[in-house]
Amino acid sequence: MTSQTSHDLTLADLGWSAFFMGQLTLEEFETLRPLRLIAVERDRATGLGPDGPITMTFPPTLPAGDTAVGDWVMVDPAARRIARVLGRQSVIARKAAGTDNRQQLMAANVDTLFLVTSCNADFNPARLERYLALALDAGVTPVVVLTKADLADDPQDFVARAAAVSPRIADVVALDATDAAALAPLAPWLGRGQTIAFLGSSGVGKSTLVTGLTGDGIATQPVREDDAKGRHTTTSRTLRRTVGGAMVIDMPGMREIALQDASTGIDELFDDILDLARRCRFRDCAHEAEPGCAVQAAVDGGDLDPARLGRWRKLRREDALNSEARHERRSRERTFGRVVKEAIDLKRKG
Repeated sequence: MTSQTSHDLTLADLGWSAFFMGQLTLEEFETLRPLRLIAVERDRATGLGPDGPITMTFPPTLPAGDTAVGDWVMVDPAARRIARVLGRQSVIARKAAGTDNRQQLMAANVDTLFLVTSCNADFNPARLERYLALALDAGVTPVVVLTKADLADDPQDFVARAAAVSPRIADVVALDATDAAALAPLAPWLGRGQTIAFLGSSGVGKSTLVTGLTGDGIATQPVREDDAKGRHTTTSRTLRRTVGGAMVIDMPGMREIALQDASTGIDELFDDILDLARRCRFRDCAHEAEPGCAVQAAVDGGDLDPARLGRWRKLRREDALNSEARHERRSRERTFGRVVKEAIDLKRKG
């Protein structure tokens, strides 16, 4: 029995809750069917319900890019067409690749985001902070998962370094992803009806973890020994069911994630710096050479790592720049849309 063909599932098993039920009108409840998206392609999507998977089309007003794996949708069962996407409890998104500053939806309605890195050269505190900010801004529980612990001389050193990145925010788990028995520490986040997702670079063991949790066979690729970089195994996002009953989203490896509209997550991750900033003498303190700067005083006193301060500044600048550019693009699109509508109205009246 595989996670996508089981016919003994209930909506609750798939993550359905009162949050989604409360969005339905009486007419929708009587005529449409709720399904959870387990795969999204350019011109179609696959939804999963108690009766199994169904392939659906998008209405003209709904681009595929406006949906994400994990979304709950209401579907016209006769036409096999999505009628609408229900409001999300959480959404994980990043700035899309390219220069148009669009937002790319990565996953929806996730409860826990496993941030995967390995006990080797892949470990990078700055990247881990970026992942954490993304998770916190999405409103999901972050858990740092350190793989390849069996290959490290001192895995506890990596655990300590990961814990230092977010001492009050995320649990840290070290394990051997290739040993199914070693996955037991993840059990607290794998309850029936819960949705988890894995995020990390290629080659850190995400697909191996998914294989162990779902029991499905997924080909994995070896890691290059010289730089600890792996090859892409997962090339698209899919939602599957674990052996224990949770739903898991496996995502392609992403070494870099550009943040956009993630200021809430950044502030939560670096709340220690924000607390210091509130004690500065001047409200508009740039935390560089101003007199009475509590942030610089903490650096000088050894209470704040200057590298952490630099990473905070970098993430804030990046997020502000990408967010401003996105809002400007959306404003231009709205203005252009109004101009087109007015031109069409004039043509009709003439």
